[in-house]
Amino acid sequence: MTDRSEKPETRAVSEGRMSDAHFGAVNTPVYRASTILYPDLAAIKANTQPYTYGRRGTPTTQSFEDAISSLEGAHRTVSVTSGVQAIGLAILSVCSAGDHLLMVDSCYEPTRIFCDRTLRRFGIQTSYYAPSDDIAPHLRPNTKAVFCESPGSLTFEVQDVAAITKAAHAHDNAKGGASVLMDNTWATPLFFQPLKHSVDLSIQAATKYIGGHADVMLGYVSANESHAARLHQLHGDLGLYASGDDCFLGLRGLRTLAVRLARHQQTGLTLARWLQGRPEIARILHPGLESDPGHALWKRDFSGACGLFGVVLRPAPEDAIAAFVDGLQHFGIGYSWGGFESLIVPAHIKRTARAFVAEGPVLRIHAGLEDEGDLIADLEQGLQRLKERS
Repeated sequence: MTDRSEKPETRAVSEGRMSDAHFGAVNTPVYRASTILYPDLAAIKANTQPYTYGRRGTPTTQSFEDAISSLEGAHRTVSVTSGVQAIGLAILSVCSAGDHLLMVDSCYEPTRIFCDRTLRRFGIQTSYYAPSDDIAPHLRPNTKAVFCESPGSLTFEVQDVAAITKAAHAHDNAKGGASVLMDNTWATPLFFQPLKHSVDLSIQAATKYIGGHADVMLGYVSANESHAARLHQLHGDLGLYASGDDCFLGLRGLRTLAVRLARHQQTGLTLARWLQGRPEIARILHPGLESDPGHALWKRDFSGACGLFGVVLRPAPEDAIAAFVDGLQHFGIGYSWGGFESLIVPAHIKRTARAFVAEGPVLRIHAGLEDEGDLIADLEQGLQRLKERS
């Protein structure tokens, strides 16, 4: 980790560059490698080469991970092939059979599936807590980790990360407190740095805003000093890695992350405020809005918002909602988000700890980089179709 005073926007551009090592090339080239040769037997015995085998890293993966570690304030970062893989790796690096994981109820659906299906097979217990809960009553003698996602998937509830880390780290169990893990994909390390808020492992689906172009699958986990060794060990034991090509694309996306996020944020807030005044809309789920229940926490902890938010419609028949969504010209219907394109999908909200009450159907919108006036005109025509069918 580099101790640098530059702002995150500058470090996103400058960190991880190895121009001197690559004949002056601004970007670290793509290294595609499996076997790495040693000069002699003494070199194998010494085991001091920076690169030993393609799965354990190349200059391309090192450039990406070094840049991310600088932004995250991390002791170490490991890259993997997706956000879901990063989530699983982070959890398994701290939890073993017989341990209890306390999971936020607003988590990403694949996280819930991993907990309820795979962790159960491994003998790791999972229970869920509401995003606004005081976690202390939910902690058990065998609680090994608390998982946060703030703002939460689909409903965008903001958590009090400071209170959660304080309670988790003070937890009196036989294993010396509970680790705190956080999925920070919504904010990226530009708008929130979990490790600087006492989180132990910061998780990112770099597929989304860091990649930024809907063409790469990539994830990472960044660790503080106390969690770095076990994370790195498990990463190697499981044979996980991200390819040089994918890390190159992630690093290229990182260089423009700040300017893209600024546009996503502006357009997202513009669309959210415009939709807020429409009669077809019951409410908007966006912590950047002053009316949002999580706004005060968001303003305290975050330095910005991305382009992803939720819309709760007033009750409407399915064919009316289909007429609204299917006829949109600038909003694609598809999963993921964080790319240059605007997207819209229905949100199917699953809860265990406490039901999420919505006045009507919920849609998730990602505001892309298109002209915001064109996006508003598209939504206006769509809402007119919804009105005509309702």
